[in-house]
Parts: sequence; C-alpha cells; structure tokens
Amino acid sequence: MGKRIEGCDLNRRNFLKSTLIGGITIAFIPSHYNFKKENLGYLIDLQVPTKLFDGKSCWCHPRAGIVPGAGENSMPKVVMTMNKLNLEGSDVFYGMYGLNTNNLAKNWTKPQKLKTLAPRIELIDGVERPVALSDFSLKWHSATKTLLGLGHTVAYTPNWKVTNPRPRSTGYSVYDIRQGKWSDWRKLEMPDKVKFYNSGAGSVQRYDLKNGEILLPIYFNPEGKNSRVIVSRCSFDGKKLIYLSHGTELELNDETRGLGEPSLTKFKDDYFLTMRNDKKAYVARSKDGLHFDQYRPWKFDDGTELGSYNTQQHWITHSKALFLAYTRKGAGNDHVFRNRAPLFIGEVDSENLCVIRSTERILVPERGARLGNFGITDVSQNETWVTVSEWMQPEGVEKYGSDGSVFVAKIKWNYPNKLFV
Repeated sequence: MGKRIEGCDLNRRNFLKSTLIGGITIAFIPSHYNFKKENLGYLIDLQVPTKLFDGKSCWCHPRAGIVPGAGENSMPKVVMTMNKLNLEGSDVFYGMYGLNTNNLAKNWTKPQKLKTLAPRIELIDGVERPVALSDFSLKWHSATKTLLGLGHTVAYTPNWKVTNPRPRSTGYSVYDIRQGKWSDWRKLEMPDKVKFYNSGAGSVQRYDLKNGEILLPIYFNPEGKNSRVIVSRCSFDGKKLIYLSHGTELELNDETRGLGEPSLTKFKDDYFLTMRNDKKAYVARSKDGLHFDQYRPWKFDDGTELGSYNTQQHWITHSKALFLAYTRKGAGNDHVFRNRAPLFIGEVDSENLCVIRSTERILVPERGARLGNFGITDVSQNETWVTVSEWMQPEGVEKYGSDGSVFVAKIKWNYPNKLFV
C-alpha cells in the first residue's frame, strides 16, 4: 500500500512532497546494523494520520498514550492529543484536539476539539487573562489503570500575548476510558507558591514507580534567576496528583536561560535525565531518580558535542538498549529553525553517557519545518512510537516541502521490550 525505502540518509527534502493522509508508509531499515551483543534491531514505519496548514494555524505537540486492550482484537487503543497553534503569534495555543486509533494506526479518527482541555479565563493580579494547557504528554499509569496526561499552563495577556514574569503550573487530566473523554484539567499544587510561581512539567517524560508513585520532572524560574530542574515525587490515586517531595535542584547560572524541558527514564540500575539549554543539551545520572550527579553536555562517543540545542530530547528505552531521540546542527539543516529537523535516534552508551555516532538514524526526515516538539509512546513490547508535527513557522518553510503533517514513526523491534507492562 505504501512506499518502502531501504536505508536512511540526510538528504530527505524531496521526501513525501505531497503526503496522503493515512496512505503513506515508509520504512527505514538499518541494514547491516544490530546492537552490540544483544542482536537488537528495528525498522521504522513512518505514517501521516493527519495534517494542518492553512497559513493561519498548524498542529503542534502531538503526543500519544495507550489504553491497553481497549482496541480491536484486544489491541491497545492509542489516544493522541495536539495543540492548535496560531501562526500569527509566538506560542499561542487556542485549544487542544484529539484523535485515536483502535487498530494500531491502520485507521485514525478525525481530530476533534477537546472542550475539557480548552483555555480558561483566570483572574491574575486583578486582570482577567486567558490560560491555556499545552506541551501535554500522555502515559498509561499501570497502578491505577488510568491514562494520565501532564503538561503546563500558559498565561497570556488579555490580547493573547506571552509576557514575563507570568504564573505557570503543571496541568493534568485523566482520560475516561468508558466515555472517551478527558476530565477538566487541574493544577498540581506545589509547596512554595513563591518559589514555584513559574513552574511546570511541559514536554517532559515521567517515570512511574511500581508502587504507583510518579517521578515527575519539572522546571521552574525563581524570580530574577535562570530556570532550574527538579524531579518531584508525586502520589496519584487515579484522580488527583499530589506533590510529595523533590530532589536535587539542578541549575546553570550563566547568560543563558538555564535548564528546562527535562525528561527522565530508568535503564538497568540507573536513572537518566536529559535537559534543554539555549546552547547545548545536558544529561545527568541518578541512583534513585531524585538526586543527581553533576550534569554534563551530551556528546558523541568520539568526543564531539552532539549539537542539540535550545530544544528537547526524549528517551526511547528498550530492555536491551537505551536510545535518545533528538535534533542537532551539522546535518545540512542550517535553513531549519534552530536546526530542529531531521529528528534522529541514536543508541546511548549508558556507562559513558554519550551517543554512539555509528548508530544514528533518521526517525523523521527534514522538509524545512522544525520537528523539535515530539513525544514517545510505548505501545507494546514490539512497537515504540515517536509522534511529531511540522511546526510551520517561520513563514516560508513550506518551500522545502513541509505541509503541516503529523508524523507517527513506528519503531518496530525485532526483540520484545521486556520493560513494557
């Protein structure tokens, strides 16, 4: 039904010049490549369930989560949410939309507006201002058998402009499996309202403990200081998320904005945290997921810097190997905003905290538009999905072939991921 390409290279500007929704399947097969000693390999099946670009808006932050056994023939139901971005402003999100698939992406529903996740009007310092929920990430919470979505809030001026300082909170919502609806979004209460006045879990990856507690990365801006990162320990009973404690406060006090958009995973006996910074990406290690060693810049195993900067990275965690998904400079992509395309995957040397250069592959090709805001979903033991959309700013990116597509890059493992539960 689709087109199939062997191998993978950096010159993909002619890739899918006119995508057909639901009708394109591309497989990148890393020929000659198996991981050391483990015989782990994969192929990448790239699909486009929907797209939007009308000159005024496009999709962004497409992130997916599963409801196990709720799809066809006991397959998982995959639920995706997205923000609708106003292209006339900067980070202006007028609402969230949702779509889903019951048959592992053979068919998707059409995006529908999610009223319970819509912006609200709040009284802030005596002024009525719109507040939106954005940077939303979904994950199945096994202990309570619920799909929990987490993001952060964006408080705008009355005419929908972003200004600083502004309040920011971690926002969350629970998916009603029977009704197929999200609950009204709520805010996580933090212990120090002054210190955490501007804090949130936007675009992060959390780690759920076996006892049901959640290790939730958060970044926050103390007044007059650079952004800092913590991992907070939270309880969750299927309805309410409660802050319990937090560990190391990771900070970078220089001319940049500091550290942000942290993502957490566990591989073997260690926890790993990746963090965004204006100039470079950083990684840190922990034994308990709360208290971290000194962070270091991301590098390749040959000692050169990874080249990811001013955007997020996320983890793809298999029982046999740990991977990083990222964008970087140095890929013939200087025409892309902050070099945020193509989207790469590379195996991580977890002992030396570096990416093995020879394992780097393209997850989603570059077509002019940025691909920096993406999500990771463990769908089954055999598949991990990476979801991302073409962010159609600045004006003119479409001349390279982008059209506002939402991509689902299905990583199909040749060995079951035993971490999946």
